[in-house]
Amino acid sequence: MATGLREGMADIARQGLLQTQEAMLETRNRKNSLNIGIPKEISFQENRIALTPLSVALLVNNGHRVVLESGAGTAANFSDAEYAEQGAKISYDKKEVFASDILVKIAPPTLDEIELMHKGQTLISSLQTGTLKQEYLKALMHKKINALCFERLRDEGNVLSVVRAMSEIVGSTSILIAAEYLSNVTGGKGLMLGGFTGVPPTEIVILGAGTVGEYAARTALALGAEVKVFDSSIYRLRRLQNNLGNSRVFTSVMQPIVLNKAIVTCDVVIGAIRASHGRSPCIVMEETVAKMKPHSVVIDVSIDQGGCFETSEVTNHTNPVFRKYDVIHYCVPNIASRVPRTASYALTNIFAPILIDIGEYGGLTNMIWNNPGIREALYIFQGNVTNKDLSDMFNLPYKDLELLVLSNQ
Repeated sequence: MATGLREGMADIARQGLLQTQEAMLETRNRKNSLNIGIPKEISFQENRIALTPLSVALLVNNGHRVVLESGAGTAANFSDAEYAEQGAKISYDKKEVFASDILVKIAPPTLDEIELMHKGQTLISSLQTGTLKQEYLKALMHKKINALCFERLRDEGNVLSVVRAMSEIVGSTSILIAAEYLSNVTGGKGLMLGGFTGVPPTEIVILGAGTVGEYAARTALALGAEVKVFDSSIYRLRRLQNNLGNSRVFTSVMQPIVLNKAIVTCDVVIGAIRASHGRSPCIVMEETVAKMKPHSVVIDVSIDQGGCFETSEVTNHTNPVFRKYDVIHYCVPNIASRVPRTASYALTNIFAPILIDIGEYGGLTNMIWNNPGIREALYIFQGNVTNKDLSDMFNLPYKDLELLVLSNQ
C-alpha cells in the first residue's frame, strides 16, 4: 500500500500538479503606522544615510511605510535594490519623499527643501545651531515643523548619543588617516605608525581628552605608538586614563612649554578640542608649527568650529591636505563621511528605535512624556521655539514644550 502511495505521488509530480506556492511575508497592520521619508542628501560630500536597509526592514515589519529617494544610499554603498528588497518604496520624485509625515536625514534641510515640506511635519536631522540663520529658523516655524535636532539626542545614560557615536568613529579614523599620510606613498616621512623591536615608536600628540581624543588614543596605543594627551581639565584626563586602563599614555595639562616641546618633536598632532559654544580655542600658534619636523602630520578635527591650529584651513575629501612649513595639514570637517557605511550603521542604531517608539506611543506628542532625551532635542514644536538657547540667540519668543503638548491634547 505504501508502494502504491509513492507511485501515485510520483505520477502527480510528473504531471506538474504538485508545486510549491509562494508565501507572502506577514507584516503587522498597525493603527499607528508611520509614513517615513528618506531624501537624498544634497550637502557637499555628505555620504551618510540615516537608515540602512536592515533598519528599513525592521520598520516595514512593524507596519510602517518607508519612501526612499532613488540614490539616497549610493554614497554609503547601499543600492536602491537593497532597500527595495527590504520593503522600501523607491521614489524618483523628491516631492513624494517630502510628503511623508516624518523626514529622516543627516544634513539640515536647505531653504528649498523646507519649501517642499508640509505643515505639521516631523523632521529628524542635524540643525547645526551654531550656523543657523534667523530666516532659516522662521521658515521652519512658518511650516509648524516639529524639528528634532539629533545632535541633542540623549540616551538612557544622559549621553549625547549621536555626538558620541560620531566622535568614536572620528577618533579612530583620525589615527588611520595619520598612518596613511605618514607613508611614503602620500609624500610622508615613510614611517609605519607604531613600533617594533629595535625601532622607536611613532610619537603622537592629542589635544583634547574628550571622546575623539580617547578613541584616537585607544587606536594609536593598539598600533604601538607613543601617545601624549593634553587637556585643560584634570577630570577629563583622569577619565581618559581610567577608560584606557593603560599606563603607557602620557597625560598633561595645557602647560605651554611642555606642549610646545611635545609638538615640535612628535610625528603626528591631532587637534580634538571642542567648544560648548562658538569657536574652538586656537591652541597651537604658527611659530610652533613652523618648528615641527618636516613631513609631520597635523589633523585638525576641530576645523568645523574654526580649528585649534593657527595654520589650519578648511579642506575637503577631494583635496584633503595641504602643506605649510613642510608640515602636512589634514583639515576636513566631516571625517565621518570618509567611512560613510560604518557611520550609517552607527546612526541607524539610534534612529530606528526612536521611530519604532514613536509608532508604539502613537506619535511624537505621546513619546515626549516617556523619553526625556527626545524632549531635550526637540527645538521647534507646532511652530514654536521650545529651546531657550535658540530663542535667546535669535530674540524669538520661547514656549515651554510640556505646556504646548498639554494644550494640544
